[in-house]
Amino acid sequence: MPRIAPKDGHDKFSRYRAAKQRQGLKMIRLWVPDPAAPGFKEEAERQARILRGAAEEREVLDFIEAATTDLDLEPYDWGPGGPSPWPGKEQAGERR
Repeated sequence: MPRIAPKDGHDKFSRYRAAKQRQGLKMIRLWVPDPAAPGFKEEAERQARILRGAAEEREVLDFIEAATTDLDLEPYDWGPGGPSPWPGKEQAGERR
C-alpha cells in the first residue's frame, strides 16, 4: 500500500535532509576527477611515474593499508577480462 506524502510544503528530499540533519549529519557535495575525461589516464600515469619508488609512495601505501585493515573488505570483482588487483589470484568466472 503506497504511503501518502505529508502536505507540509516540503518535497521528499527536503524531509530526508531534515531527518539526516536531526541525526547530526551534514550533506556535502564533492567534485572528483572524471576517469572518462580526455587526458585522465595520461595524467594518472604521469603522477604514478613521479611517485613510483619514492619514499612518499611507501608512506601512502602503508597509510592506506593501516586505514583499511579493520574494514574486512572483499576483493573487488573486476568482472570478466578486467584487471586483477591481486596478481596470481583467479577472478570470478576465470578458469586456469
